[in-house]
Amino acid sequence: MTPGTLTRRLCATTLLAQAMSVFFGTLVAWRLAGTAGDPRAGAYLWGGLVLTALCVLAAGALRSRVGILLGWLAQFLTLAAGLVLPAMLVVAGLFGFLWWLCLSQGTRMDRLTAQRQAQADDPATDDTATDRESE
Repeated sequence: MTPGTLTRRLCATTLLAQAMSVFFGTLVAWRLAGTAGDPRAGAYLWGGLVLTALCVLAAGALRSRVGILLGWLAQFLTLAAGLVLPAMLVVAGLFGFLWWLCLSQGTRMDRLTAQRQAQADDPATDDTATDRESE
């Protein structure tokens, strides 16, 4: 199943907001590690930048199922980033919930929109035709 227009918009918005949160979390982890003299500071920076890019890439790929899979991967990697910076657990929980909500409700709304469009296009269900017949 490919996501509908509303699902894509909701999910893309969520992923782009997540990308900004991950980016700023990356800067925090990088600077904290840098001031503590942790040699992994560079790895934190590059890992976070890759995760940020993954969120943006997933948002752009939402026209296919690959975008959905990349979005789920971004959710799980954001959760894993909580091992480096515990505040990322809050970010992962918030955006993971939003991602699931946008997928489930967006799909539902796209389905309802398609049903209403099909009813509007079907002359047998046209309300004006039945109103004229009853007169």
